[in-house]
Amino acid sequence: MQLNTIKPAVGAKHSKKRVGRGIGSGTGKTAGLGHKGQHARAGGYHKTGFEGGQMPLQRRLPKRGFVSPTRDDIAEVRLSDLNRLSADIIDIHTLKEAGMVSIHALTAKVILSGELKRKVTLQGLRASKGAKAAIEAAGGSISVPVGTVSTSVKLGKKASARLEATAKAALRAGTTSATIAEENAKAESQAEAKAVAKSKSKSDSKTETKAEAKAARVENSAPKTKSGKPDAKGNKKAK
Repeated sequence: MQLNTIKPAVGAKHSKKRVGRGIGSGTGKTAGLGHKGQHARAGGYHKTGFEGGQMPLQRRLPKRGFVSPTRDDIAEVRLSDLNRLSADIIDIHTLKEAGMVSIHALTAKVILSGELKRKVTLQGLRASKGAKAAIEAAGGSISVPVGTVSTSVKLGKKASARLEATAKAALRAGTTSATIAEENAKAESQAEAKAVAKSKSKSDSKTETKAEAKAARVENSAPKTKSGKPDAKGNKKAK
């Protein structure tokens, strides 16, 4: 056997069918597509799984379970992994730089897994109940500023609103009934002062308008003196 004599086996290769080459070829005229219909047209198309209008198989089969489309927005971080970070203040940007969470994560949640051996401060991150207790036991804290979002990550409207509502609820839960009553009294006093100032400005403007109208009437009622010298047209001029 020589390399220049090697050929495919007989019948393994054959010429491609050349359709539309006249009646004598057997595949002329309609070129094997048949008469009319969707499949005989150029651009005739139906999607995968189409069954002529009846309920397709992928819709007849029962569905089980649920996969959240936002499952990758919140990353999970073990409590013991925080020991590897050198920073004392940990936010989502710090976790991304260390490669502990995905670059597509919007925020992260610390779960109770392992032991925390140093003092850390979580900023803009979530924590489970057990992880929060462990962080506070180690001397750390969890800081979630009200109405602020980390500048390192651009959150969506829903995520930022949820974060702000959670922070406000936590702040409100820490207030007492006396503090709430004091805030309400302060708001009422400010509203009353604003109403008094508004009514006073209205009365002052009305008084000024009346004085101006009285002065205009007095000026119009004053007699005008005329001289007896006529002008060029023969009319008398008023001084």
